[in-house]
Amino acid sequence: MVISDNTRGLILAISSSLFIGTSFILKKKGLKRAADAGTRAGVGGYAYLLEPLWWTGMISMIVGEVANFVAYIYAPAVLVTPLGVLSIIISAILAHFLLKERLQRLGVLGCISCIMGSVVIVIHAPQENMPASLEEIWILATQPAFLAYVAATLSVVLALILHFEPRYGQTNILVYLGICSLMGSFTVICFLLSYHS
Repeated sequence: MVISDNTRGLILAISSSLFIGTSFILKKKGLKRAADAGTRAGVGGYAYLLEPLWWTGMISMIVGEVANFVAYIYAPAVLVTPLGVLSIIISAILAHFLLKERLQRLGVLGCISCIMGSVVIVIHAPQENMPASLEEIWILATQPAFLAYVAATLSVVLALILHFEPRYGQTNILVYLGICSLMGSFTVICFLLSYHS
């Protein structure tokens, strides 16, 4: 039986989500154990570095990220990227059962919406046109619309880092999520450049 490249990419993307979603729970359990044994990480403690459960979560995260990166080799980004939402759902479900964090009705509705949105995107995704050379990537990367996107994204990231993080970083996770998500949007470009070099 021959497995198509899209199927390989799909399997890798789902595996990635399983590893990443599980890693969040393992790291949190490790942080809780470390906090019980010493100073909390949130106030400058480093006891979590001696906690095997935290390291298991970290290794799981690395394996998941590598699987996600490799998935882009086999399948188009429009198929792989929406499946990343599964890690959030896996994390929410595991947190409900393993960390005893109650999943509210809105959380369940959010999980269902994520799944439905991913399915709709994957089913109706257009065919991806993979650039054939570095020159083609350069031409696409120097388009005015893309340059405007890069400038706007970097401006927002700098504003988040320089203005919002010092004021709200310790109390609002959206600051860090915004920085990571916006910078993560450049991942596909870096992948394409490394793929063709």
